[in-house]
Amino acid sequence: MGGVFLAFWWQGSNESLPSAEAVMFLKFSLRSIFSGAGGGGNDIQWCFSQVKGAVDDDVAEADIISTVEFNHSGELLATGDKGGRVVIFQQEQENKIQSLSRGEYNVYSTFQSHEPEFDYLKSLEIEEKINKIRWLPQKNAAQFLLSTNDKTIKLWKISERDKRPEGYNLKEEDGRYRDPSTVTTLRVPVFRPMDLMVEASPRRIFANAHTYHINSISINSDYETYLSADDLRINLWHLEITDRSFNIVDIKPANMEELTEVITAAEFHPNSCNTFVYSSSKGTIRLCDMRASALCDRHSKLFEEPEDPSNRSFFSEIISSISDVKFSHSGRYMMTRDYLSVKIWDLNMENRPVETYQVHEYLRSKLCSLYENDCIFDKFECCWNGSDSVVMTGSYNNFFRMFDRNTKRDITLEASRENNKPRTVLKPRKVCASGKRKKDEISVDSLDFNKKILHTAWHPKENIIAVATTNNLYIFQDKVN
Repeated sequence: MGGVFLAFWWQGSNESLPSAEAVMFLKFSLRSIFSGAGGGGNDIQWCFSQVKGAVDDDVAEADIISTVEFNHSGELLATGDKGGRVVIFQQEQENKIQSLSRGEYNVYSTFQSHEPEFDYLKSLEIEEKINKIRWLPQKNAAQFLLSTNDKTIKLWKISERDKRPEGYNLKEEDGRYRDPSTVTTLRVPVFRPMDLMVEASPRRIFANAHTYHINSISINSDYETYLSADDLRINLWHLEITDRSFNIVDIKPANMEELTEVITAAEFHPNSCNTFVYSSSKGTIRLCDMRASALCDRHSKLFEEPEDPSNRSFFSEIISSISDVKFSHSGRYMMTRDYLSVKIWDLNMENRPVETYQVHEYLRSKLCSLYENDCIFDKFECCWNGSDSVVMTGSYNNFFRMFDRNTKRDITLEASRENNKPRTVLKPRKVCASGKRKKDEISVDSLDFNKKILHTAWHPKENIIAVATTNNLYIFQDKVN
């Protein structure tokens, strides 16, 4: 309420008019009050800010974006790709004050996180593709993040250097060592300014703990431990210890022929360090409490919705598989994404979700062809806005969907280079499932299933979103009048 108080204070004071910076502060304070942190999904207009990546139609496999993640302040945005690279974008400091340019990010650092490897014991190639990136909260001048491919997790330190030491006694400026006998005077080394250099260095490498492909990593709220999950097991790590981890979930049956489900995603509770959830290919979510036992093979809660018999089909089990699970920032709710829908669960109610949003129900009649082209196995992610009032997820044809939990309204937007002029307002899109198509609608038969948005991220404090299409990263922000 600081902005409102400021307005009343100015109104009743004899001071001169406020400065431009104070007016801007007041404007943002009022916006945050009425829309909430990162609030508003459908009451606001979204406009184009930036697009990163090449325009070429021929996309190299290594350039396909595989994960997107804002850091805790939203100043940094990291992407990982199939080539094992991590690219970090930074929100410019001057742009944070200018409301029209808040959604502009520039390249801050690029580094090779993972290289292709070969497992000689199993004769298997290990891809360099980055599966997940997770930021640690900033504690000093440096930033830290975890990145993982199918087998190995790495802790990276990203730090800035703008000074270099000069005036060594036993070294020349080019690095060559001097003959000590030629040193006749003693010099005190000094630091000289230099061009800013951003360095990324691996501080820890956590390897050899997963037999199957890692699909999730999640940092605990104690900021000392984190979990990593593969198809059948979940391990608990300490950030300072690389040579051992603790297995906390193991669903591998004694006989692999009896295997009926796999783990698809896992995440720690944002506030309770002993609680985590994991989802399965059967559409169930299990909440576990690490205080109950060392091996959490017995869940504390099981979240599962009874299947509607009228929708039962050959594809029911495939489309019910959960591809992503995310706790709300408050920790009261969790969101799950299956192939056709997004569901919001209250942690206090296990028998059914409190909200269900259909993402692309018009594809239900197309499941047979989607099965034949393998699109039915696509793993869509989902995300919350900063105030947990709006959820966002991707779809096909480079469409992405937002659902406002308060007004129950939804909107479909498109990430397209046709709208790539800065601050161009995005027009809502509609898909016509059958019957006569209206002028602004697109037919379900003309959707491009090769264009898909699997990875999305929402700035934790503002209405800025990042959306990954094949090899391009689109950044959108709300329209400021």
